[in-house]
Amino acid sequence: MAEKKKAFGGYTISFKGCKDTVESVFGSAPVAPSQMTKKLWEYVKKNNLSKK
Repeated sequence: MAEKKKAFGGYTISFKGCKDTVESVFGSAPVAPSQMTKKLWEYVKKNNLSKK
């Protein structure tokens, strides 16, 4: 029997209990997708929301 493989990357992110708005994370000005990704990861790392 084959073993079950782990998900690629292995990171889980939980926003449970966060009270920040999307505007407080990304700002009110239009944001490019690449900048959105950078800001999202910055927020996740700052608030210790990811687990391996």
